[in-house]
Amino acid sequence: MYEDLSKPTTYQKEIKLYSGTSNPKLAQDIADILHLKLQGLKIEKFANGEIYARFEESVRGDEVFFIQTIASKNVNDLIMETLIVADAATRASAESFTAVIPHYGYARQDRKASSREPITARLVANLLEAAGVDRVITLDLHSGQIQGFFDIPVTHLTALYNFGDYFKTKDFDWDNTVVVSPDMGRAKVAKKLSDYLGCEVAIAHKSRPKHNAAEVMGVIGDIVGKTCIINDDMIDTGGTLVGSINKLKEMGAGDIYVSATHGIFSGQAVERLQNAPIVECVVTDAIPCEAANKPGSKIKQISIAEPLATCIYNVYTNNSVSQGAAGHSEV
Repeated sequence: MYEDLSKPTTYQKEIKLYSGTSNPKLAQDIADILHLKLQGLKIEKFANGEIYARFEESVRGDEVFFIQTIASKNVNDLIMETLIVADAATRASAESFTAVIPHYGYARQDRKASSREPITARLVANLLEAAGVDRVITLDLHSGQIQGFFDIPVTHLTALYNFGDYFKTKDFDWDNTVVVSPDMGRAKVAKKLSDYLGCEVAIAHKSRPKHNAAEVMGVIGDIVGKTCIINDDMIDTGGTLVGSINKLKEMGAGDIYVSATHGIFSGQAVERLQNAPIVECVVTDAIPCEAANKPGSKIKQISIAEPLATCIYNVYTNNSVSQGAAGHSEV
């Protein structure tokens, strides 16, 4: 499918692929698909925690793609690491620097919900641009409007149809299956997935008694006795999600499957999901998860390397990225 980019091409600019410290396996999978090797990038920390980065070969005139998931206990370090690498590439005269960010950190703070709050999704966008990032490739932003925080091109990919393809391999009775939106904000996305799968959609109505907490008050749609597929963009601590799962069970739901692009899994999230009344929790490998795909684990992980590699290839070769993997890469 792909031209071997490791050999001389008709393109004037050479492509260079680099990995940050957050998800080297995903970066290697992307490199393998593109028939490239990950280039040398030295990233170290000084004794006081300051980050040092240096390219180990010339990037002058090259198109640099830097793969970095901004999600972990060290999320602030990963942001700083990305900024430092971007600055190094700019000062080394790279033709362009593309930050491939499968998970965009601080995306949840995309508006002022209360007075005297920051909009950190915009702050991170400003920092990336100031550091010399020329283009961003990202995956399932918490809010699509975050693209408007940038004055540089943003390619927004989705894993929605990858989940759809995964669930199509299941022996489901689609007439007795329903995609459940966890809240009103995800209703449009849930409808897209239900249309792709050929099943019904339901919407959970929530109230938020306090910050970072929610309770299901009711469900719009029929879930009684049906296989339910809950789809969300991320799972952090899992507390609200498990509460919603228990509420759906009380309302008569059948087997429950959970899917989310970003399995952050902070604190006791994995343990909570393991003990929850679900069959599976399916996430992508945008964020590493040691518990995924192990015997007895309810956490399953699917690869997002193919659509990311397709996007990188199309950006480099100046082709449309809207065609993507199976025609479904861009939202």
